[in-house]
Amino acid sequence: MAQFENVTVIKKANVYFDGKVTSRTVIFENGEKKTLGIMLPGTYTFSTGDKEIMEVLGGSMDVKLPGSDNFVTYKEGESFTVPENSSFDLVIKEVSDYCCSYIKA
Repeated sequence: MAQFENVTVIKKANVYFDGKVTSRTVIFENGEKKTLGIMLPGTYTFSTGDKEIMEVLGGSMDVKLPGSDNFVTYKEGESFTVPENSSFDLVIKEVSDYCCSYIKA
């Protein structure tokens, strides 16, 4: 979907890695939560609580998921899933736009 309807947006940004990764939280009427963000070039490790679905909206991401020894490149229009209570590594080579959906177990 290209846009979200009837949502609440948290004004304060989520800022990580000295400002190289930022996002805004979007909350839906049913309580579902997503973040919309931008990643600048760099290498990052994120930890998850909930299961996450990451959609690449622009740019690309080299991703190493839990249990893998290899990075896989995801480009605009592609997505990947990260299990709950895990961590994953990213290498960002160009400014990348993303949407992260949090899936409650």
